[in-house]
Amino acid sequence: MYSTEDIIIAFSLTLFAGLSTGIGSAIALLAKRTNTRFLSIALGFSAGVMIYVSFVEILAKARIELMDAYGITKGSWVTVLAFFGGIFLIAIIDKLIPSIENPHEVKRVEDMDHVDHKRKKLARMGLMTAVAIAIHNFPEGLATFIAALSDPNLGIAIAVAVAIHNIPEGIAVSVPVYYATGSRKRAFWLSFASGLAEPVGALVGYLVLMPFMSPVMFGVLFAIVAGIMVFISLDELLPAAEEYGEHHYSIYGLIAGMAVMALSLLLFL
Repeated sequence: MYSTEDIIIAFSLTLFAGLSTGIGSAIALLAKRTNTRFLSIALGFSAGVMIYVSFVEILAKARIELMDAYGITKGSWVTVLAFFGGIFLIAIIDKLIPSIENPHEVKRVEDMDHVDHKRKKLARMGLMTAVAIAIHNFPEGLATFIAALSDPNLGIAIAVAVAIHNIPEGIAVSVPVYYATGSRKRAFWLSFASGLAEPVGALVGYLVLMPFMSPVMFGVLFAIVAGIMVFISLDELLPAAEEYGEHHYSIYGLIAGMAVMALSLLLFL
């Protein structure tokens, strides 16, 4: 159904998105202060891309496939159920991770001047944050891979949005590890490695799901992907964008992300 080239492109985009945690780590270890205005706009932009593409493109494609298979009524019901199933899946994963180790809690480089520098506590915080990010990134990797497999142009947009989303996660891992160990190298590599869960999610998805891939399976997966991305945008990206900067910066970024995504879809009609 898909060529080797399609699979390689989809996997490469997922790998790029996941390993961008390393960008966040580099910012944390090299910068004196966090550029909060940039992160606020960038995270809003990422949310705009994800929300727009989820509702306008991904969910629409899922609905078409499922209506072709089941008819208008049943196909529409299956689409909606799969969409909310995706939201439920990522919400459960988010709920299972203790809030103290939630990777989406905003952290700034300069905040570390005021933290309790007990090494064991900080090392545990960094390690558990890395594990939490890995758990979160697994379904994100599957979502990016499935989208890229369906349409490489769509996959590029989603991969960039997920990559932006992963930058603060890299900061969240590397800062406490660095202050606990004094090793920039260890902090960077732990942060970098936590992003590997995304390509691993893609690989597992490919090995488990590809043998069963059909128009119905594709439609259900696409609707689930839309749900996952909408939840990530509303629960993680927009709140983080608000915390990093002023309200208006996050909204400007959101609108810009929607506009860029809309324009890119129009250009490839």
